[in-house]
Amino acid sequence: MTPEELSALIREILGNLSEEIGLTTDTIPVTVKVERPRSRGNGDWSTNIAMQLAKKAGIAPRDLATKITSQLDQVEGITKTEVAGPGFVNIWLEAGAAGALVGTILQAGKTYGHSRDLSGKHVNVEYVSANPTGPIHLGGGRWAAVGDTLCRILAACGAEVTREYYFNDHGAQISRFTKSLVARWQGTEVPEDGYGGQYVLDIANRVAEQAKKEGIELENRTQTQVEEYFREVGTGLMFQEIKDCLHSFRADFDVFFHEDELHTSGAVNAAIEELRSRGVIYEQDGATWLKSTKYGDDKDRVILKSDGDPAYFAADIAYYRDKQRRGATEEILILGADHHGYIDRMYAMCAAFGGQPGESLEIIIGQMVNLKENGVEVKMSKRAGTVITLDDLVDAVGVDAARYSLVRVSMDSTVDIDLDLLRSHSNENPVYYVQYAHARTCSVGRNADEAGVLADGKYDASTLSSPADNELLGILAQYPAELKLAANEREPHRIPRYLEKLAAGYHTWYNQCRVIPRSDEEITAVHVARRHLNEAVRQVLANGLELCGVVAPERM
Repeated sequence: MTPEELSALIREILGNLSEEIGLTTDTIPVTVKVERPRSRGNGDWSTNIAMQLAKKAGIAPRDLATKITSQLDQVEGITKTEVAGPGFVNIWLEAGAAGALVGTILQAGKTYGHSRDLSGKHVNVEYVSANPTGPIHLGGGRWAAVGDTLCRILAACGAEVTREYYFNDHGAQISRFTKSLVARWQGTEVPEDGYGGQYVLDIANRVAEQAKKEGIELENRTQTQVEEYFREVGTGLMFQEIKDCLHSFRADFDVFFHEDELHTSGAVNAAIEELRSRGVIYEQDGATWLKSTKYGDDKDRVILKSDGDPAYFAADIAYYRDKQRRGATEEILILGADHHGYIDRMYAMCAAFGGQPGESLEIIIGQMVNLKENGVEVKMSKRAGTVITLDDLVDAVGVDAARYSLVRVSMDSTVDIDLDLLRSHSNENPVYYVQYAHARTCSVGRNADEAGVLADGKYDASTLSSPADNELLGILAQYPAELKLAANEREPHRIPRYLEKLAAGYHTWYNQCRVIPRSDEEITAVHVARRHLNEAVRQVLANGLELCGVVAPERM
């Protein structure tokens, strides 16, 4: 019996009691929270639902809890219940009811923990969106890891997900990048506000090589013509490098959206006219303004400047509407800490269109990444010159360790990455610790096969009755709830943190429980059941690592 099954059972009991205790069915939570007690002396599972609903029902919490336990006591597979403290309902399960979870996991396989909770929602998640003016830096790499993992989590919970990268090919930064390329090719100084680093020279040389192959003599072109060519070819080469880097990092996108399309397609003007029809813009000092203060912003925002050119914010407005026209019911935007002041104007724009800020449009702000080696902060990339790149991190520790280390910390916290730790094969290295647990389950499985202890789906769940068995089953049972919480709270770090808990539980279980009989022993039902439990752990570890975009190795 899983926590989800207990939750549904308690909700059904509350529904049956609703008339007696004066509750309407819509006051009963859709999901009754069932948790593992901190102290195992308080049962296998516990819920505080009686304390949540007692006031609405006009009944003392312990009295409501007593009504719930009286019905739970009649359910097969539940050995004992008790009302504890101010109204907790504690539940003990028969070993067979708890052990049946193994069969559930093995039958579900790769879909164990998945749900249809977000079915019907089309979520557009935009992340990374670094300008094509240089390699992906470490901060952008973090958004690649957490953004891709969040997308996998949302899809596992039933959402239709679009992974989107916004390609800024319309701003002043592209012009500065172009001038930097041309300067490096011509052997002159890069503009003061331009881009340095070895990569600029590399791209400039490749542009010149392509021109030569095409029979274009750049030396005979005007400066304007040279810059136009370097802009088109150079940004294309840089952006292809970005795509290749992200693909190697296992972060692929469904859409690479070019900002320029918003202007050439008329989307910017159309969005402005829609806002005009809603009466939320006005003209002042020759410019067009959004009444963003009406929706909580600290000041109104310019959409069209006095010279008639669109402000940068105008593209944001059009882009928001474009995503909706492509079917997005929810838009999630992952940004770096330097964009914190961006939130109010974006939410005001969302509300001006009739959307619900935080739901129709949700902005997640992430914090910085610090890299250390030999106890000293790593300051500079050899290739980029001014920043550490994602490629630098991957070259140092590999894709698995890089992704895992970037995902396992909450996005609103700074990440401190210790390269020495991530290279080590020790239990202090979190990705190694989890991957080794998976490899160990595979090793146990191979040895069990040789010994004739097979995972053929036939096992006696009631034999999984030791404290170590029970503890490991309890951790396995928590995975679906952690996955749902990670999706609903937009907290992908919950998955690696759960995997570390499961790995710790498995290593403890491995040291206390035998799957393979000793040479002088017969194969018993306990050995067979534990072989199945071993396979269930392997499956859940593999499922969680897949969500993180990390390989689940069979040997280490």
